[in-house]
Amino acid sequence: MAKYISKRVLMALATVLLVACITFVLMNMIPGGPFLSEKTPSPAVIAKLNETYGLDKPLPTQLAMYLKKAVTGDFGVSLKMQKDRPVLTIIKEMFPISAKIGVIAILGAILLGIPLGCLAAYNRGNAIDGIFSVLMTIGIAIPGFVLSTILLVSFAGGVWKIFPSGGLKGWTSYVLPCFALGFNPMCYVARLTRSSMLDAINQEYIKTARVKGLKTPVILFKHALRNALIPVITYIGPMTASVLTGGFVVETVFNIPGLGRYFIQSINGRDYPLIMGTTIFLASFVILMNLVVDILYHVVDPRIDITRGGN
Repeated sequence: MAKYISKRVLMALATVLLVACITFVLMNMIPGGPFLSEKTPSPAVIAKLNETYGLDKPLPTQLAMYLKKAVTGDFGVSLKMQKDRPVLTIIKEMFPISAKIGVIAILGAILLGIPLGCLAAYNRGNAIDGIFSVLMTIGIAIPGFVLSTILLVSFAGGVWKIFPSGGLKGWTSYVLPCFALGFNPMCYVARLTRSSMLDAINQEYIKTARVKGLKTPVILFKHALRNALIPVITYIGPMTASVLTGGFVVETVFNIPGLGRYFIQSINGRDYPLIMGTTIFLASFVILMNLVVDILYHVVDPRIDITRGGN
């Protein structure tokens, strides 16, 4: 196990390095710059600013200088969004806000999605299964920005003004963004659980448990659900990373001062250090979650040998 984890860590570092290099090159290919605005400074001032922040050097030199500092934890300072503030400080301040909303959304998706999937599988072919199937399909199909806009207009705008329209001013401010962020994962978890449960309950060991006279709840939740959770866990890892790092639209629609909204603003403002720092952080988080999922495979089912690709 230790050898496998060490190998995965090395692969993760190589992946992060590749992501950083690709992002750096693509970022510098976009027209514009961090010092251009409605009141654009004179060419002499821009040249001086580029020299100050090392943007006047050749691209390979800039990349090498950035990676050398990044290895020591220095991701530079913001050039525009929060001028001259360390990028790492901005991430430390903004990510907990995004993470709080994301964790609530993830917990809701798991705690509601798994029981709903089990209930749909147990009532296969009935009206309950039909209703849940329609709900799951709609939840998976509807884009996040559409759901966020519908919730904002319906429950914070002109129809029912029940919840705040933006910001984080109390517990009610978390209801709409958390629901918008967690509805799609919840429906996907429910659909995946239903499919896995239907496959599990048709296995021979389930038939044997029925013959032994075990009660249905015991069969479902003690025997079938354990094996049915393996595909769900496969999705929960990427889902966690996606929700915690991908709430850009939700944060923008609901005006939440999280890392996602700042990331979008940094791209629009060509704030190169903030773009790079945020991208490396998010990529590292996604890779870490994938490693955690692989380890959880073995915890849920010790028969799975993750060091041999699950064989």
